[in-house]
Amino acid sequence: MNPERYHLTLSRDGRPAMHGWWGRETVARDRFRDWVGDWGRSGARITLVDEDTGTVLTAWPDEP
Repeated sequence: MNPERYHLTLSRDGRPAMHGWWGRETVARDRFRDWVGDWGRSGARITLVDEDTGTVLTAWPDEP
């Protein structure tokens, strides 16, 4: 298991503000929901990426 496979990024007004990495997708998705609840405000962008495939798994808000 790659401990840094799932990368979560929080950007505020286009600038990186916080990052996190997890080895399990279920944990990363739980953190994604937490971050949206804690940091999801105007100007924020939260993205979860599978670093092994380069795929964006989910993002908030839906539109950049």
